[in-house]
Amino acid sequence: MPVITSANVANAIVKLVAVDALPSLMGNLVMGNLVNRDFEPTLAQAGDTVNVPIPPVLTANNIAEGGSVVTQNPSLGNAQIVLNTHAEATFQIPDVTKVLAVPDLLTLYMRPAVVALAEKIETDLLATYSQFTANAPVGTAGSALTEAAVDAAETALFQAKVPAASSKYLVVDGNAYSALRQNPRFSEFRTAGDAGLRTLIDGTIGKLKDFYVFRSQFVAKTGSGPVTTNNLAFARDAIGLVVRRLPQPLPGTGAIAEYAELGNFGMRVIMSYQPNTLAQQFTVDVLYGTAILRNNHGVQVKS
Repeated sequence: MPVITSANVANAIVKLVAVDALPSLMGNLVMGNLVNRDFEPTLAQAGDTVNVPIPPVLTANNIAEGGSVVTQNPSLGNAQIVLNTHAEATFQIPDVTKVLAVPDLLTLYMRPAVVALAEKIETDLLATYSQFTANAPVGTAGSALTEAAVDAAETALFQAKVPAASSKYLVVDGNAYSALRQNPRFSEFRTAGDAGLRTLIDGTIGKLKDFYVFRSQFVAKTGSGPVTTNNLAFARDAIGLVVRRLPQPLPGTGAIAEYAELGNFGMRVIMSYQPNTLAQQFTVDVLYGTAILRNNHGVQVKS
């Protein structure tokens, strides 16, 4: 039977916090769950560059009878994503043993920290709207989002040869979502069937003109009088989110760290003792970078 020591208890505390952290983060992500996520449990430092390969474009050739094939030498595309964001949220717990005895208290402490990280990631991903220059923006600044604007965005992605099998997403702010939800063509059973009934009763749009529609509180807004809301229509491979592990603290420094990893996402949880406040300090942090992978697979949708 293993001996219970203070070191074992300390490690158990950090593991317990780490297990609780990541599901809360994933549940608060919108953009982070839609884009192309690249995660490897390899150590990295802020400022490192990750190369994300992009499939090449090949052409079909007509081979005549008795002819020979045309050999192509495709160039594998590459998108460089710099790990330039080290986001953290830190809090202190005066009596950590009480938290272990009442798990709900741990959730009360942990969830705000994790939500803060999720909001930071969402904001950075939605701020990439200005980098989509291959397709002209659609919609009108300062005006309600219309069916015509959504249709134009879908048409632009079709013209850009986004594969039909690829899921397409439309992430809008609350006002734009409300405007779409009130469109009688989409919100009534007689015109939209069961989908209209869900919009009317559940308040969710679901799928509209081949877009899965989501709303986010962190859609970028620019200008004043009128304010431009920069909604975003895109396919999954339009935007890349790269996450990497941060190193463990140096041994003997009094800090203990555990990794929380789920799917293509990972974060670090560090526990240390703060003698000035006589409390245990927890830091939840993540190292990541964002970049455009396929410029023509995204469209800025103004409202």
